[in-house]
Amino acid sequence: MIASAGRKGVGVSQQLPFDSLYRHGFARVAVAVPPVRVADPGFNAEQTLLLARHAAAEHAALTIFPELGLSSYTADDLFHQDALDAAVGLALEHVVEESTAIETVLVVGAPVRAQGRLFNCGIVIHRGRVLGAAPKSYLPNYREFYEKRQFAAAREALDDHVVIAGQRVPFGADLLFAASNLPDFVFHLEICEDGWVPLPPSGFAALAGASVLVNLSASNIVIGKADYRRELCASHSARYLAAYLYSAAGHGESTTDMAWDGQALVCENGNVLAEGERFAGHPQVVTADIDLRRLAADRLRTTSFADTVHDHRERLERFRRIDVELPVPAGSVALRREIPRFPYVPADPARRNERCAEVHRIQVEGLSTRLTATGSQRVVIGVSGGLDSTVALIVAAKTMDRLGLPRSNVLAYTMPGFATSTRTLEDARRLMRAVGATAHEIDIRPSATQMLRDLKHPAAEGVPQYDVTYENVQAGERTSHLFRLANLHDALVVGTGDLSELALGWCTFGVGDHMAHYSVNASVPKTLIKYLVAWTIDTGELGPEAGAVLASILATEISPELVPSDGDAPPQSSEATVGPYELQDFHLYHLLRFGDLPSRIAYLAHHVWSDRTRGGWPDLVPADQRHEYDLPAVKHWLAEFLRRFIQTSQFKRSTLPNAPKVGSGGSLSPRGDWRAPSDASAAAWLDELDRNVPG
Repeated sequence: MIASAGRKGVGVSQQLPFDSLYRHGFARVAVAVPPVRVADPGFNAEQTLLLARHAAAEHAALTIFPELGLSSYTADDLFHQDALDAAVGLALEHVVEESTAIETVLVVGAPVRAQGRLFNCGIVIHRGRVLGAAPKSYLPNYREFYEKRQFAAAREALDDHVVIAGQRVPFGADLLFAASNLPDFVFHLEICEDGWVPLPPSGFAALAGASVLVNLSASNIVIGKADYRRELCASHSARYLAAYLYSAAGHGESTTDMAWDGQALVCENGNVLAEGERFAGHPQVVTADIDLRRLAADRLRTTSFADTVHDHRERLERFRRIDVELPVPAGSVALRREIPRFPYVPADPARRNERCAEVHRIQVEGLSTRLTATGSQRVVIGVSGGLDSTVALIVAAKTMDRLGLPRSNVLAYTMPGFATSTRTLEDARRLMRAVGATAHEIDIRPSATQMLRDLKHPAAEGVPQYDVTYENVQAGERTSHLFRLANLHDALVVGTGDLSELALGWCTFGVGDHMAHYSVNASVPKTLIKYLVAWTIDTGELGPEAGAVLASILATEISPELVPSDGDAPPQSSEATVGPYELQDFHLYHLLRFGDLPSRIAYLAHHVWSDRTRGGWPDLVPADQRHEYDLPAVKHWLAEFLRRFIQTSQFKRSTLPNAPKVGSGGSLSPRGDWRAPSDASAAAWLDELDRNVPG
């Protein structure tokens, strides 16, 4: 019977220290490849125990070994010898007995005689108990394989229990081992060929709730096979939204007709997390920290996954669940997995350039299609000399190229206000010329002053009252001008605001930078906006003059430039109000993409940002701009993000203009990834953050 995956064990995990990976939905797993001796179970058992103890010392909750590792895979007709069967029995008893003092769940491979047949099994052992045994379902009997000569398949079993090491235990390919103390950790066993067939047993197990798919393999090595195995394991993990652990037989198996490379893999949702050394002449244990919460989040949101469960419900209901209490350490266990500092920006330059090129193509495709559909041949855009309008202007220019129209059809307007700096104004002028747009300049100070005068605002009389009205009058004047200019020139207004600003509500609603006929940056976060500008410089497509001004824009502090600075005071800073964009983009990604608990987001952010020397950085970030944030700072800015995102800004996102989604990290359009009430409270998020994050 299928049990609910639920949130069983949440209370247990919350009792762990904040700095334990096991508290935040991760689990460390191990893939072990010991040396073997053919048909020498005593030796093989000792090698198994040696690596099991090593994995336990690494705080791995689960450790898997190769197919038939206790007997060796290449025993051939020796499998039918009573002496080998007796030796395997003694080796299993020894491993079971020793497991009482080993803090990891073991999955070992061994032949099991039962019901007058011989089965090739994966056996789960923990704390002196055999929890169950899974026989191989598909026996290869082609080319170099002759397994049907020695073994029976799982479908030939007559009973769903067998006796192993003196214990009567569940037996079958339908076993799910569910952790009672670690939410979302459910594992299933399949053996070698089972993972190569058109409908692998692990696929049905995943639909029945297994999040960790285990393959005990022998798999001899031939040219090209290692790459195929890697692709197969990674694709399994992607298709089934799961982790996939693979351990192949290695050094010591008979080379009478075949050779063995001992490939060890841990994959998760399409990615290879860890891989061991192939052809190693020594024992090895490969560990990885798998993200159970990420897998659960993806399954929860992927409605087609649930539909497939429904379509196979009759088969899935026959799976049996076996509870197991994983050996989760009570103390701190540091996360070894590298979490990207910039989830929207690849650190690798080649991948980053590919990402930027793809984003740019999506933006151009979106705007060109909208212009074609409306019959418009011109666009109106406000250019501030800042990052967002720079990217939007470049997209508009390239859109004209794609449509075979002159770039002069881009009607670009810079509109200096009360706090516009000389630098940004000059950068805007230079940029408009460099891209070939039709450049205009409108001083909005007279019209903004008249608006303030009509409102009887003190600033109209020179009083330095720089409140939200003072700021929004300027933003509104700019947008009002753009829409009327679009009417005049039969054009569309191109919006410039980005994903980060929409998430934080850092835009002026309605007649302000919130509104446009079509937006091109609305699902591009601020951290990626910077790299789109840098990528444009690197490509050199716009020429050296444009490259120089783009470099200046990239080096300018992000500011709305709505409040005049006082003498030598620094200019108005967006990040001083809403938080560092690099940190807030990290928070946004993990909340929007996975729906993570605030405490988990804080844990991940602290892991990533607390030490600038740990993990990779994009090469375009200079050493003096590689920032660190301690846990109190992370907690402070995450609270600010949650208040803004959940409680105060949704009404702006509920009325967004059309814009193309560019990444799997999500968009905030109510017609796309995000639908939320405008009057929600952030209390639950802030309370969880306050209760579960120290500092």
